[in-house]
Amino acid sequence: MHSPVMWHFLPLLLQVCTVFANTEKVIFLGPSSLQVPVEHPTLEDLDLEPLSPQHWTLRTHIRAEFPTDSLKHGQASWYLLHRLEEGRRYEVRICWAATQPTSFRLETYDLPTVFENPELITSLAQYSEGRQSEPTQIADEKPSISRKPTAERDANDLSSTLFLQVFAAADYYTTNKTIMNNVPPVFVDIILDPFIFNVFPRSLLPTAAYIVLLAIGGWYLSKYVGSWFENLAKQDANEEKKKI
Repeated sequence: MHSPVMWHFLPLLLQVCTVFANTEKVIFLGPSSLQVPVEHPTLEDLDLEPLSPQHWTLRTHIRAEFPTDSLKHGQASWYLLHRLEEGRRYEVRICWAATQPTSFRLETYDLPTVFENPELITSLAQYSEGRQSEPTQIADEKPSISRKPTAERDANDLSSTLFLQVFAAADYYTTNKTIMNNVPPVFVDIILDPFIFNVFPRSLLPTAAYIVLLAIGGWYLSKYVGSWFENLAKQDANEEKKKI
């Protein structure tokens, strides 16, 4: 027989599962700093949406496709992670609504790996050309790379930068042929989260502080309650002695 208490916690457990089902992440270390080319083509010419520790959230639409033999993980999109700190641990999360069932796969690459791999550089070039050829792009809330004129940028400037590749595969089936042939873009939040002392994500700092304050407050409260019960027991003992 099922305990009635279990039915009270069942909605909460289902909600927790839903949250995890709509979040995908990848953890990595900031790469070694490299000289960023100042002559064209530059990273800015790729027209990739950027993320940095200063602009760490990106709300945008991602193109998705149903998996095929040539696109086993769905449609690939590319983003730029820049102004990173060498050797520091980071986490990139992507969150989306349950109303758009999608399977995401996240990969990070340093610059030499992408430029030396024909498959990766082809995928990056195709995505970049596709973005630049679009006459109108979906209005997104997005940060922008601070673009300095080429003449003002030192050729010796070093930068810790990574490419983020996001695969999006539609994870549903519908009798609507239009949607099956043209998968709607997925509305997502992409979050770059640095780790504090390489231990836990920066976004969890308020939660950690709350837990510490709650633990300290609970310790003082338990101490006060314990003292109150102890005094109450002493009073009862003294009254019993008086009666005797």
